[in-house]
Amino acid sequence: MLKRDIKRWSLVLIMVNTIIGAGIFGLPSRIFSISGIYSIPIIFLCALLIFVFIMIFAEVGSQFKKTGGSYLYTLKAFGEFPAFIIGWINLVGRIVSFAALINLLLDYLSFVNESFTEQSTRTVSILIITIFLFITNYSGVKNSSRLINILSISKIIPLLFFVITGFFFIDINLIDFSKSAIPTISDLSSTIFILIFAFMGFGIALVNTGEISTPKKDIPFAMITASLFIAIFYSLIQIVAVGTFPDLINSNKPIADAANSFLGPVGGLIITIGAIISIGGTLNGNVLIGSRVPFALSEKNQFPKIFSKTHPKTAVPHISLWLYLIIAILVSISGTFIYLLSISVICSILVYFTVSASLIKLRMQNKNIGYKLRYGNTIAILGMLICIWLLSVADLSKLVDVFMTIGAGIIIYFIANKKK
Repeated sequence: MLKRDIKRWSLVLIMVNTIIGAGIFGLPSRIFSISGIYSIPIIFLCALLIFVFIMIFAEVGSQFKKTGGSYLYTLKAFGEFPAFIIGWINLVGRIVSFAALINLLLDYLSFVNESFTEQSTRTVSILIITIFLFITNYSGVKNSSRLINILSISKIIPLLFFVITGFFFIDINLIDFSKSAIPTISDLSSTIFILIFAFMGFGIALVNTGEISTPKKDIPFAMITASLFIAIFYSLIQIVAVGTFPDLINSNKPIADAANSFLGPVGGLIITIGAIISIGGTLNGNVLIGSRVPFALSEKNQFPKIFSKTHPKTAVPHISLWLYLIIAILVSISGTFIYLLSISVICSILVYFTVSASLIKLRMQNKNIGYKLRYGNTIAILGMLICIWLLSVADLSKLVDVFMTIGAGIIIYFIANKKK
């Protein structure tokens, strides 16, 4: 039995922490390289699209009290096999996201010491960081949640420092829309696809519904509060990055390099520390949430039963946590940031599509016992159309990789079913 130790504002901070991480520290230069100065308003457009899914998740998620997130929603709406596919995609997506984040963390550490660009140093660092996060989460959800709260508050300070200080150094000529070409539909679509990574943590926090005190009331409040704050915050950071750093397009660590350009090495160091805190906190939230996916699958007899075991003292699903740790280390060592980012976004889009469809199906079942969204069916259909559009702009080779991974999951499902 999991403990309901996650309170309302803790849930808000978990969502803020899972969203503000790699996205804002790694993507400003990449979206600028595609859409130029128009990357600033595109952030608002992406936030608007994401809000469609936030509303959908708010209704669907408020109906459940057990741990499982989108896996549990799909199970209730469509049955075991589709639910397993979503659970499998969630597991793959979380592991790939963890790998992308930890690689970006090491990129920022290279601002302090160039040895972090060497593979041997990166491998050792990945092992040390991952084991530390494992120990933190192994000690119990309360300790992990407390660490997330501390890191969520701490990482906002250097980013606020970047925004407030940077506004005094903005060169108006760098944010002159008349001097930048309007992005094509293709560029607009590609920019939004990449930006999804910066927003997609909102739904993942709901995997821990079984550990949230009052999910029916707290989930809608936390999702709306966190998303509004983050949309505004992202746009301000992008404005400062574009307006203060002319060479933004060539940067791998854009926020630190921008701070270094207008405040010198001290400014770059402050942002680097903030990035380490921010991404580290996101990694911790990733482990907390991702390690519960095998637990949820195991509870429904779709994974070996051993993964549903919890520690007698801390009530943590420790066997599931061990599995997550080992695979995350292997993927982190072998992957690269931009490739892993794309795979993670595709996985998230597939989940968003299924949860949107789940809203319609659950309403047909007349089993809505939580928050009810006005014009919910129409918004859910809109959500599915957005997902189809985003998948259409994804790189074909990465789509193939994702669907091959899903195929491997299907094989595991039928093997498990045969044994059962």
